Amino acid sequence: MQRWPSRLWLIRHGESAGNVARDAAHSIGGEDIDIQARDIDVPLSALGERQAIALGRWFASKSESEQPEVILSSPYLRAWNTALAMHTALSTKNEVIADERLREREFGVLDRLTKLGIERRHPELATSRRLSGKFYFRPPGGESWCDVILRLRSVLDSVSLHYPDKRVLFVGHQVVILCFRYLIEKLDERTILEIDASADVANCSMQREREDHANLRLLRYNFVAPLEEEGTPVTTAPDARIAAR
Repeated sequence: MQRWPSRLWLIRHGESAGNVARDAAHSIGGEDIDIQARDIDVPLSALGERQAIALGRWFASKSESEQPEVILSSPYLRAWNTALAMHTALSTKNEVIADERLREREFGVLDRLTKLGIERRHPELATSRRLSGKFYFRPPGGESWCDVILRLRSVLDSVSLHYPDKRVLFVGHQVVILCFRYLIEKLDERTILEIDASADVANCSMQREREDHANLRLLRYNFVAPLEEEGTPVTTAPDARIAAR
């Protein structure tokens, strides 16, 4: 029987420079998202740093039994710095552990193109995506949602093996958060895409699960009260690499 953490938090990174660039591209009807760095090196925006600090302070205000014991993060800079901000606020002795399986979905040849850019430069891929559906479509050199789910299955196995009954916090990306929900709640394609369509995952928002006998039980989703309590603006833009997800 799989042994779950006693509590599990899933956190999306704070607003990134990529989120800002994506919004700028859409505001002018552009085809390209203007980011010069590798995706792994895209940093938090100034607002994203504030969001991460606010979330860290919120956790630090809780009793020790309500704080994470283990922090696992995507190695991408925007997620890693979000995790470090929380780690600093908590003054925990535990390290932030990078896990490449928590990285953003790979977008392949469609990387840094807006929806308009994809339709104009790769109309055959836009058609293929419509026929396959976003859950199964894999752009050349990239990943489908199913590919992300495959690597996350191994993450959950690792956590079950190494951190049973611990309080574990993940810091990752929008599609990663959604794919974790798919796995943990045993959802189907239609249901998870309906959740996705209903609202973007807010930057530095929280999904919280708690062990309920042999399973995890969803307590909160897209929880942004820690930001609102500090007067920190809430942002919900998809990552630059998934503008047409």
